[in-house]
Amino acid sequence: MAPQPLWLRCEKKEFERRTAITPTTAKKLIDAGFEIFVERDDQRIFRDHEYEAVECKLVENNSWPNAPKDIPIIGLKELPESDDPLPHTHIQFAHCYKQQGGWSKVLARFHNGGGTLYDLEFLTDNQGRRVAAFGYHAGFAGAAAGALAFAAQKDGKTLGQLEPYENEQAMVDDVKRVLGGSGKGLKAIVIGALGRCGRGAVDLFRKIGLEECVHICLLYEPFRCLTRQLYRDDILKWDMAETAKGGPFQEILDADIFINCIYLSSPIPPFLTKETIAAAGKNRRLRVVVDVSCDTTNPHNPIPIYSVNTTFAKPTVPVEVGEGNPPLAMVSIDHLPTLLPREASEQFSAALLPSLLELPNRETARVWVEAENLFRSKLAEAVKAEGL
Repeated sequence: MAPQPLWLRCEKKEFERRTAITPTTAKKLIDAGFEIFVERDDQRIFRDHEYEAVECKLVENNSWPNAPKDIPIIGLKELPESDDPLPHTHIQFAHCYKQQGGWSKVLARFHNGGGTLYDLEFLTDNQGRRVAAFGYHAGFAGAAAGALAFAAQKDGKTLGQLEPYENEQAMVDDVKRVLGGSGKGLKAIVIGALGRCGRGAVDLFRKIGLEECVHICLLYEPFRCLTRQLYRDDILKWDMAETAKGGPFQEILDADIFINCIYLSSPIPPFLTKETIAAAGKNRRLRVVVDVSCDTTNPHNPIPIYSVNTTFAKPTVPVEVGEGNPPLAMVSIDHLPTLLPREASEQFSAALLPSLLELPNRETARVWVEAENLFRSKLAEAVKAEGL
């Protein structure tokens, strides 16, 4: 039986250092009968020699357009904007299934080239849960970026360029240092706190020292507590139950940092608006908003106070707050996990491995069949929208 080829392309998005296939995962695929081509890439956190050491075949940077058409191309972030037809099978995050800006033009490239898209966001298990996601590290890094932006603003500055950290502990130590030793006294609200992304944000806030609600029984009888002492809770953990009443929410304005970690699947009332921000006036406590979900161009974005994605080079943009009111910084970086590129890549790649092992049988394997059916459905919508 011929080996299953798979081509790991380089990432062209600036500052993106993660990868969909780490050397560890590549070795397991090769042992299972795959042939792995890896584009040379100085930007990737894993060095070329690490892939060579596990017997991957190194090819030139950004050479995938010339790869044989029958080799699937795997990457992470969306391809650079272009009208060039796409004849290959691509496995990546394409950000074009929820009518984001330019969605139909992206899919039109597959129509024009005859290629296929397997969107990593929509590879799901039997329960409809994503088989692999960067959610935890996105939330962890997003909360860190929010805390760093808060510290910069407190010093009368704007947060400068963000650089990747070696590991989670290095990130925690740096954030605590910038905050003067601890995040104690800060108040944060995380919406979507029960998901992977939300759990990551909450963990970062815990590790930098934000206080949580704790009940201590001071006097008790068997089976009942007579008196309690309540410590303050500076990490508000909201999910669907708390947001069911519909926004906007005053509680967001009463926190220092707001982290949005929800998965937007249908229209919902906005969590925060420019009008509520302006109405809060000088009494507003909120200073930083981090939209980890980054539904920036989604027509149903629940945080309609910004319109652009920020970058590692320029992590924040100011929000219109009304004359004389305290500033509000917006973080909307759409690849936050690359602040922890090695850990995030290893976790994601390991989770993706079982599905990749089924790639040779993608015409019958459920995870791939369902992903292709979704692609065909979205492609038909794009063809109609583009008048093709």
